[in-house]
Amino acid sequence: MKTVNAYFESFLKSDDTIRIISPDGKIFRSQRKGISPLLNYIEQNHPHMDEVVILDKVTGNAAALLMKKALCREVFSTLGSRPAAETLKIFGIASHFTKMVPYIINREGNGMCPFEKMSMGKSPDEFYNLVKNSPLLTGISSSDRL
Repeated sequence: MKTVNAYFESFLKSDDTIRIISPDGKIFRSQRKGISPLLNYIEQNHPHMDEVVILDKVTGNAAALLMKKALCREVFSTLGSRPAAETLKIFGIASHFTKMVPYIINREGNGMCPFEKMSMGKSPDEFYNLVKNSPLLTGISSSDRL
């Protein structure tokens, strides 16, 4: 079985934005940006989830809350926000960020990501229930796959 570092090296060379690795080695992958792949994973696998390791390109507080909901035990990410690091620490999820930033910026590059802002002060369940039907999301894509 590959080590997490080998999975992360492979992930960094891919076009995937997220990979979720289950204990039996199954990998959920997506090339979609934002938190919709995490929402898709939770919808596809709840309530029959095992603890997972998540490889992510960008991890903000919104993703951190959803990672708790997805039973993440460890996350490796190229970019993480300080609020995400704090949230992951509170929930006992080990985090490894290549680069840390004060917050995740929006796609226009002129402010905070709307989901980062929306997630502040929320529990994983509160945020999940708030965001799963958000008009800010573009829906679930069949390009997300196990």
